[in-house]
Amino acid sequence: MTTTPRLAGKRVVVTGGARGIGGEIAARVASEGARVAILDRLVAEGTAHAAAVGGSFHEVDLIDPDATAAATTAAIDALGGVDVLVNSAGIFTLVPLLEITVQDWNTMFAINARAMLTTMQVAVRRMIADGTPGKIINLASMAAKKGGQNEAHYAASKAAVVALTRVAALEWGCHGITANALCPGYILTDMGATTRSDHDIATWSSYSPLGRLGQAADVAGVAAFLASADADYLTGQAINVTGGMVMH
Repeated sequence: MTTTPRLAGKRVVVTGGARGIGGEIAARVASEGARVAILDRLVAEGTAHAAAVGGSFHEVDLIDPDATAAATTAAIDALGGVDVLVNSAGIFTLVPLLEITVQDWNTMFAINARAMLTTMQVAVRRMIADGTPGKIINLASMAAKKGGQNEAHYAASKAAVVALTRVAALEWGCHGITANALCPGYILTDMGATTRSDHDIATWSSYSPLGRLGQAADVAGVAAFLASADADYLTGQAINVTGGMVMH
């Protein structure tokens, strides 16, 4: 008996899909039958990963809203439409609260939150025009729920992602479009690697009942579920993928 992959034929756009969590999500949905378009500013890595998953690559710096809209449109056109938008791109820096500058704040929000608004608007306009009951998956963070020292601008931007996602669920549900946020915990990726020590890994692992930190694949598995018909009645949620570090 032949089983059809659960994402067969689905057209998926992934921002930040060159590597890390976004890269893993792109690979996971492609392995389940989806066609993928990757948006990223990392040209060499993005081109190589897109080729590896049988998708297309579209260069963009998400700090530029016009370029973001254009690249999202190009990615959707390359796929012939869009069923799923995954907003995975983001940045992270550690700055004490009293030292955060306006530029620090604005840059963090421009990439982590405002870019999502732009990609969502482009994708959902196309979904509505095509009559596609699509899915939005936005990457937030456990920082949106619990914060952390020296990351006020990051935590606030991720809390904005959760709020944006919930409003999207409310406004677009009438079109059959779902919107959910993923709130990963401490995931071992390149983001934050420069400030990560062995002591940090041991300490953070102890905060999880499972006794370990997360891998990008842990998040990708949940994203693939949200992209599938199995999650058709799930919307407006901020789902923890934290190994139990956050339980609310």
